[in-house]
Amino acid sequence: MVRFGIIGTNKITEELIAAARQAEDFALTAVYSRTADRATEFAAMHGISHTFTDLEKMASSAELDAVYIASPNSLHAEQAILCMKGGKHVLCEKPIASNTAELEAMIRTARDNGVLLMEAMKSTLLPNFAAIRSNLHKIGPVRRYFASYCQYSSRYDAYKQGTVLNAFNPALSNGSLMDIGVYCLYPLVALFGKPSRVQANGIMLESGVDGQGSMLLSYEEMDGMVMYSKITSSYAPSEIQGEGGTMIIDKINQPEQVHIRYRDGSVEELTQSQAARNMIYEVEEFIRLLHSGQRESAVNSHANSLTTMEIMDEARRQLGLVFPADRKIL
Repeated sequence: MVRFGIIGTNKITEELIAAARQAEDFALTAVYSRTADRATEFAAMHGISHTFTDLEKMASSAELDAVYIASPNSLHAEQAILCMKGGKHVLCEKPIASNTAELEAMIRTARDNGVLLMEAMKSTLLPNFAAIRSNLHKIGPVRRYFASYCQYSSRYDAYKQGTVLNAFNPALSNGSLMDIGVYCLYPLVALFGKPSRVQANGIMLESGVDGQGSMLLSYEEMDGMVMYSKITSSYAPSEIQGEGGTMIIDKINQPEQVHIRYRDGSVEELTQSQAARNMIYEVEEFIRLLHSGQRESAVNSHANSLTTMEIMDEARRQLGLVFPADRKIL
């Protein structure tokens, strides 16, 4: 049994808990919140026996083995490092850090303390992503990867009325690239590795974050194209185009339908059944790694997380998108 503590009491945490309770060897024993009232309320809601308002006490507690971090992006690195120094394994929401320097410090801490650190990028651990990977050879030499994730944010309405909520606050390392662009980039990196060149464009908002963006990513024999937005919506599927056929993916952030359309007009269905509460797969991967004594996922690896973060850093450099976290030294 792996005893988890939760950092962050929000919607994504609720979804993780609902999914994780279906996994074997998952136990939820602790929750951290900045306020005692919220910690107590959340604990009562989910049957959690231990509450903390002091993160150092949680990190050193004998009541948990691992933490799931779903706090604002800007807090991920600091909180993860504190917990790992306390001997806790860390499953950290995407994006795992604000920048490459933070992530490098997190990885060093994980290795120094012999603990597991994994980015909670659910899409690359889904059965349908495994189907994408295992069938990629069927479309011949890959020439283009195209991914789109554009989803108008309800919080943008408040933004236009003058209220800057968390989603558009640079102090929390937020914005379109960090919140949803990462879903387009991580699968690209997991499948094809590091590009040789990144060209980024985007629309900056007055609050200091990007509302939308796009990238061209160059490889030796193919290119990648991604587009993402929190101020418009798109219903276009994503594609991996090969000389022999095209793999079509309904939603790059959580693939549910995948098929290949070959040049001769034939279609091969690749869709796999998967759990409705699809965050279960990241929890199962994390627990499997712990039980087998491994300290890094082969899919959501440190290398894949680092490469993805390096791409985002370069895109932000080109856009002039700077976070307060970029000035911190861990």
